Amino acid sequence: MKVSSRALPWLLLAPALAATVLLVLAPVAQTLWLSLHDVILFRPKSQPFVGFGNYVAVLNDPMFWESLGHSVVWVVVSVALQFGLGLATALLLNRRFAWRGVARALVIVPWALPSVIIGLVWTWMLDFNLGLLNQIGVRMGLLDAPVAWLARPDTAMAAVILAVVWQGFPFFAVTLLAGLQAIPREHYEAASIDGASTFASFVHVTLPGLAPVIATALLLRMIWVSNSLDLILVMTGGGPGTTTHTLPLYAFLKAWSGANYGYGSALAVVLTLLLLVVVIAYARRGMRDAPA
Repeated sequence: MKVSSRALPWLLLAPALAATVLLVLAPVAQTLWLSLHDVILFRPKSQPFVGFGNYVAVLNDPMFWESLGHSVVWVVVSVALQFGLGLATALLLNRRFAWRGVARALVIVPWALPSVIIGLVWTWMLDFNLGLLNQIGVRMGLLDAPVAWLARPDTAMAAVILAVVWQGFPFFAVTLLAGLQAIPREHYEAASIDGASTFASFVHVTLPGLAPVIATALLLRMIWVSNSLDLILVMTGGGPGTTTHTLPLYAFLKAWSGANYGYGSALAVVLTLLLLVVVIAYARRGMRDAPA
């Protein structure tokens, strides 16, 4: 059977388009439908249309605003620390030293592990009685007594941020290392001839050369961390109290633990819209700052 040249591209794209519709567009459409209805799991036959009622309830919900504030802290602090540690690691791995290949392989381990495993490992490390951090801190005199890191409101968020930083910094390390190796050596040689110091070369050669990679990596990681909830769910469940409640975790708990799919879907849609605003603003600024 002969296929026309105009239909061939669509025929080749058909499997990918079908997968996109089934795995992306259909769930999005269902979420939008649920957010406009009062859908309670225990009342499956009664799903009245409430319009924007769920969204009005979200905006009037104090827990929504508290979760949003926690999400901002969670994303900004953790991504900033991941980037800083990842950049330092990339600069180190870009140098020549013994066993560099082994170090490059080992640095990816935290990124390769499932979030649930990382959450369990860090929960054990931060345990009040048997935790490695408490044992080392007490024996070295850094702590007067063991600390319940995950049970105290003033340390719980810092503890989960520590875990996600350990998980996420290899992404920046590997990505930025690839960017470093793409910078021509001639640029550094020219800077050296001009008398530039190591710091000046870093500021005027390394950072501009990494700028596109940094922009993309920061955007991707910000989106991933904004949507993540598994690490917090495993380590604290959002507690103690609501001190580690982030917006995706709140939406998840409302939908699954609270059996309120309509309200949980509205929370998910609001989170998506907030992320879209941030991504569009980030992209517009990147396009404006890009060289002509």
